[in-house]
Amino acid sequence: MTIASAALLLFLILDPLGNIPIFLSLLRTLPPKRQRIVLARELLIALGVLMVFLWGGKYALEVMHLRQESVSIAGGIVLFLIGIRMIFPPPEGLMGELPDGEPFIVPMAIPLVAGPSGMAAVMLMGSNEPDRLGEWSIALLAAWFATAAILFSATYLYRWLGSRVLTAVERLMGMLLVAISVQMVIDGLGTYLQISAP
Repeated sequence: MTIASAALLLFLILDPLGNIPIFLSLLRTLPPKRQRIVLARELLIALGVLMVFLWGGKYALEVMHLRQESVSIAGGIVLFLIGIRMIFPPPEGLMGELPDGEPFIVPMAIPLVAGPSGMAAVMLMGSNEPDRLGEWSIALLAAWFATAAILFSATYLYRWLGSRVLTAVERLMGMLLVAISVQMVIDGLGTYLQISAP
């Protein structure tokens, strides 16, 4: 996997376009200046969490005695479920009921930006090819910067594109995530069967 393809995968997983309506609804009660501060804080927290999972994922797997194939399969399943929810969102929204007040860490940083599928993806990248952690960090930063740029211009994008276009884009991203998740599960099962074969 190249840096560009890893960045694209992470960008799809972070799903900034799909998060625009949720972020706007969470921040609508705050004054514009405070909205930018909260958004920047939450994005930096999400980046920190994803970096920790990228750089420390290999050691976490060793401590928990988990094999890489199990993380690949689990990450694929979680990604599949999120992709399905993006294609067929429940009435209460992608992440369910959201708390009132100014958001702090939950739900904006985690799980909307740094969700379980993102954590599993970076952990898998870091543990599969630990010698390329620098490249994976560049890919994560590229995806994060693109996500931050989109979310900071959320009001303009929502006004310009409209809810229908954003909904269509989210469905398309959901389809891509489902395809990627199936490939992750197939790769994990393939590796497991190769190792387990006599």
